[in-house]
Amino acid sequence: MREIDIDPYENTPRDAVVTANDYPHGQHFAQHTHQRGQFAYAACGVITVFSGQGNWVVPPQRAIWVPAGVAHEMTMAGPVTMLNTYIANPAAGQLALPGHCQVFGVSPLLRQLLLQAQDIPALYDETQREGLLMRLLLHEIAAMPPLSLNAPLPNEPRLARACRHLLAQPSLDIGIDDMSQQVGMSRRTFTRLFRQQTGISFVEWRQQACLLAAVVRLGNGEPVTRVATDLGYSSPSAFTSVFRKVLGEVPSRYFAQ
Repeated sequence: MREIDIDPYENTPRDAVVTANDYPHGQHFAQHTHQRGQFAYAACGVITVFSGQGNWVVPPQRAIWVPAGVAHEMTMAGPVTMLNTYIANPAAGQLALPGHCQVFGVSPLLRQLLLQAQDIPALYDETQREGLLMRLLLHEIAAMPPLSLNAPLPNEPRLARACRHLLAQPSLDIGIDDMSQQVGMSRRTFTRLFRQQTGISFVEWRQQACLLAAVVRLGNGEPVTRVATDLGYSSPSAFTSVFRKVLGEVPSRYFAQ
């Protein structure tokens, strides 16, 4: 594991610093940590994040919070423009930001604040307009709604390996019996242990894994019909129904926003 150096921002005596970067499709950052919390906003493109606790997908114009010290990998499905807000630990605590990775919605106000903040120097005057803008940005981050765009990973090694395999090749066609045989457990033991370790049933987890894969592909412009068929949905309308239930909009409207 390595620590990404964002010097001079790590030691800058300010609660938050915003940076902007463009990345090509497929850009991958191996497992690393930051000394500050990272609020990564995907202005365009899709970001996938993987840690020992699970897998997250960040659609365009949404963001993910990665707490300080959490080892994670990032991959761009893009091209991606990412605006990072690096937040000092005391400020993150005061804002009650979670101690785990979490995808968030991003309000129109926060989008504008991030766009403005990328041009603010690291050593901004906290008493002037720039400082007040950064303070408002932090409070707006803390007010954003969480989104269900992750698949938690179990700690049990056999379950974790099987889940990583399914995340790499997600399909609704893979059933409980397939998974229990793969990990060498009875169906009853598998279902009990899976819920105990992830907090959800395998069927719910499988649906979430497929949804994450769909978000990445739809964010890259693939048609709904192809994505739904590849993931094992009975029809595009069945996929759209699940998508709307979890994310609140049909795919076309969700990505248009």
